[in-house]
Amino acid sequence: MRLTEIQYDGSKPIDGYGPGFFRIGGEKIEGPVTVFPSGVAAWGGYDDTESLVSEADSIDVLFIGTGAEIAHVPADFRALLEEAGIGVEAMASPAACRTYNVLLSEGRRVALALLPV
Repeated sequence: MRLTEIQYDGSKPIDGYGPGFFRIGGEKIEGPVTVFPSGVAAWGGYDDTESLVSEADSIDVLFIGTGAEIAHVPADFRALLEEAGIGVEAMASPAACRTYNVLLSEGRRVALALLPV
C-alpha cells in the first residue's frame, strides 16, 4: 500500500470540531466561522452575507455547515449567493468539514461557512 501526504497549498484544513468550536489549521476557533482561501474569520450567520459575497471571485462552491443536523438555508440567503456566482451546498457541519477537506486536497476552489455543532 502506498500512502500519499496531502498538500493543502497554504489553505487550512479542518482538523476537528466539538460543541461550539472548530479546530482549523491547528487553531481553535469558537462560534460560527468562515474559511476562505484568504483566511479564517468569525461569521455572523445567515445575516452576514457581505463577507461571503466579497470572496465570490476566489471560490466556486461554498459549503454551508448548518450545525449538528442538516437544515435548509434561508431562500434569500441562497439566492443572494447564487446571484454572486457562488454555488451553495448546505449540509450538517460535520459533513461540510469532511467534504471541504477532500475537495481542498484536490485543489478545488471551495470555502466554508459553519455553524457549530
